[in-house]
Amino acid sequence: MAKDHFRFKQFTVWHDRCAMKVGTDGVLLGAWAPVEGVKRVLDVGTGSGVIALQIAQRAPHARIIAVEIDPEAARQAASNVAASPWADRIQVACADFAHFLAEEPFDLIVSNPPYFVHSLHNPDASRTQARHNDSLPYDILFRHATTMLAPEGTFCLIAPTSLHLDMMGAAFDNHLGMACINHIFTKPGICKRAIYSFKRKPPMGMLPVHREEHITIHDEKGNYTEEYRQLTAPFYLHF
Repeated sequence: MAKDHFRFKQFTVWHDRCAMKVGTDGVLLGAWAPVEGVKRVLDVGTGSGVIALQIAQRAPHARIIAVEIDPEAARQAASNVAASPWADRIQVACADFAHFLAEEPFDLIVSNPPYFVHSLHNPDASRTQARHNDSLPYDILFRHATTMLAPEGTFCLIAPTSLHLDMMGAAFDNHLGMACINHIFTKPGICKRAIYSFKRKPPMGMLPVHREEHITIHDEKGNYTEEYRQLTAPFYLHF
């Protein structure tokens, strides 16, 4: 992979001006998030725009707003969108999500949020902002996402398994129930990430139901597994 860009089958993502580069977490979320029937999508913390572009490829009738707080990353995301086949369906907004407002609710909200909590900060301010959740704590992310979620909408994000209790606590406080959790194993026996999808809690008296899935990226020999290849095949050039 070139250091300054990542080429997918239908689009190219330049990320040399972004603190966080294209990575497996974002690609997994963009490939897995439920898109059937969605018309309006919000990508929170879009960075280079990779997840928004993946969703646009998978959901041909969806219009997407991609929010990014860092001005330089937002400009690069806008350039990536403009060079893509879906420039007419993706809008990049440079804004702090905590203060972002939208005229209509969203059928799907996705986020690969900052995940380091109470850890040492990088001297690079942009990289710190992209990696640490000081600027977007989970309680604020969940609270604001819930206010913009359509009644039957889905809030979908990826996070370290070490923060599972933080995620579930934020969901509970905002009356969201887990619809599905996909455990991400980097190799057999090692699970450090999970993709969550949340929906509004069902009415009183109805039992919440959720699915559990798992995907393993590498097998014992370090090769990509068939399940990972199938999930990401629409995007990666060599799958």
